[in-house]
Amino acid sequence: MSAPASARRLPPGPPATRTVGLLARMARDRLSVMTSAALSYGDAVRLPLGPKTLFFFNHPDHAKRVLADNAANYHKGIGLVHARRALGDGLLTSEGELWKAQRKVIQPVFQPKRISRQTGVIAEEAAKLVARLRSRAGTGPVDIREEMTELTLGILGRTLLDADLGVYDTIGESFEVVQDQAIFEMMSLSAVPSWLPLPQQRRFRRARADLERITGRLAAERAAHPSADGDDVLSRLIEATAGEPDEAVRRQRMRDELVTLLLAGHETTASTLSWTFLLLDQHPLVLEKVRAEVLEVLGDSQPTPENLHRLAYTSRVLEEVMRLYPPVWILPRKAQQEDEIGGFHVPAGAEVLICPYTLHRHPEFWDAPDRFDPERFAPGRADKRHRYSYIPFGAGPRYCVGSSLGTLEALVVLATVVRELNLVKAPGYVPKPEPMLTLRVQGGLPMTVHPID
Repeated sequence: MSAPASARRLPPGPPATRTVGLLARMARDRLSVMTSAALSYGDAVRLPLGPKTLFFFNHPDHAKRVLADNAANYHKGIGLVHARRALGDGLLTSEGELWKAQRKVIQPVFQPKRISRQTGVIAEEAAKLVARLRSRAGTGPVDIREEMTELTLGILGRTLLDADLGVYDTIGESFEVVQDQAIFEMMSLSAVPSWLPLPQQRRFRRARADLERITGRLAAERAAHPSADGDDVLSRLIEATAGEPDEAVRRQRMRDELVTLLLAGHETTASTLSWTFLLLDQHPLVLEKVRAEVLEVLGDSQPTPENLHRLAYTSRVLEEVMRLYPPVWILPRKAQQEDEIGGFHVPAGAEVLICPYTLHRHPEFWDAPDRFDPERFAPGRADKRHRYSYIPFGAGPRYCVGSSLGTLEALVVLATVVRELNLVKAPGYVPKPEPMLTLRVQGGLPMTVHPID
């Protein structure tokens, strides 16, 4: 049934004559495009981008409609669809019955009881990080983003795969190349043939082959040496694909799932931790409060599920970091059928964007939205806020499956580091957000290490 005439009003936006300029700005600074669009046109904006017109909605009610109330109408959209050429059909990019089957296989690994049991493993890896950083004290700046990437890959290997990823010394670089290619596919709308012998395409093919080799080896080793309880991701994927008669298809499914899970899983937490240490350096009073709480609650003891819940202020700091720099900064969707959002008509086939980065800074829902203020999440204040004004891990059926592990990881690592070290931004360094698959610190994060004992 067609929408009534009253619902066919389209959102305002820049004229089509500005397409070339918008495309150039989108390639150069995606966050400024989204921010200025919301400021100039309001909570619903039409953005003409070459062959596509994007429908950008920036109100919590809009997010609720797209991500939860009418989620079945909105499949993965522009960007993620094109990133499929780089990432394959993993949980991040798949749809329909395939996505449901993948989610069913993966979901049990992230059950609260199982995640809680990983606290000791995470604490061990965090202690190793502190030891590595201590050894670098007085030697000049350390790239904290790189350290967080190595840390989170190690944690994911142990907690999800029951495997040591540290033996694969190329995995971090290969993930970096694959992510760069995914963003390139998103921005070019996959218009550049993958067979062209461009340097970037050659790097990507090498990286993809490397990840296929690594995931294949991981699967073979797990098949040869099954885990005791069989509740890790590798064991579950092996069991789920055992009935596939085509060996090539089975390997591809395994590769897609592992690459997607590891890439999205380690990148989100590494980005959050990088921004956290940067913001704490910029706000020393907040750092003092975090350290005081950690010392009072943990003392010299290791973080445990029993004492971590008492780190209330530290948890609020992480929530505020993810408000300003949400790990999932954009949620692209494609309307399967026409719809109405906020009084505006959304045609069937429309590319729809929900942007947590701008939503988390909406002045109607956040006082002084650009200010770093963890007390926004104090008891009583957060209760009055629109549920969908804060969605760092998305919302609805496709809410990030690994959010509980990522949150636990960030809390344990933050508490372990601030108890022993000060991390200070290198002089002259100016941080800038880089909106890739996650919202990371562009070009690395140089900080000097200062033990506090």
